[in-house]
This record gives sequence, structure tokens and C-alpha cells, in this order.
Amino acid sequence: QVQLVESGGGLVQPGGSLRLSCAASGNIFSINAMGWYRQAPGKERELVATITTVDSTNYADSVKGRFTISRDNAKNTLYLQMSSLKPEDTAVYYCNVLLASDKSYWGKGTPVTVSS
Repeated sequence: QVQLVESGGGLVQPGGSLRLSCAASGNIFSINAMGWYRQAPGKERELVATITTVDSTNYADSVKGRFTISRDNAKNTLYLQMSSLKPEDTAVYYCNVLLASDKSYWGKGTPVTVSS
């Protein structure tokens, strides 16, 4: 079992920045990869960015150059630094972990609203 708690969401103006955090606890020693996904109203959940145990990263084309995924192993925390935010980035952002057993866990999400 892995527990994930996201934080850092909120209301931000277009062009602004936010940093999301995801604190992981439980069976974190078998994590293969971690990632951020988002779901906008009326849309399906989509990949935002992932990072593996060897710090290989992958980004959705829509966020490349604006978002940066990182993690602090000492704090068991995943981050998503979001810059140059656009209204279309408005969504609930979810943290995900993929274990070596191929089990996947999700956090409850943190909402991000980009609006003037």
C-alpha cells in the first residue's frame, strides 16, 4: 500500500507559477515511477509528466518547457513546478505511483485554476 497526499494547488493568474507537492508514505521502496496527471472538467485524465527511479523524465507536449517534475527521495516527495500557466492548465492534478508489482496508486488530487 502507498498513500499519496497532494498539496499546492490554488488560483493563479495566467502567466503565473505554482509548485505542487505529493508526499508519499507506505510501501515506497518498490516504486518504479511517479507522475502527475490532470483532469479538466468534462475531459479524461491525461498524463502531465513522469519521472523514474533513475530520474528519467517525460512530459506531455502541452507542458514541455513550462513544467518541471522532480523528487526529493529523502523527503519521499514528488514535485511539479508549473510556470507560464495558461487557462487551459486548469484541472485537478493527481499524483500517481507505479510499483514494481505493476500496482498503481493515486492521490485524491489538488485543484489548479488559472484565471484572471
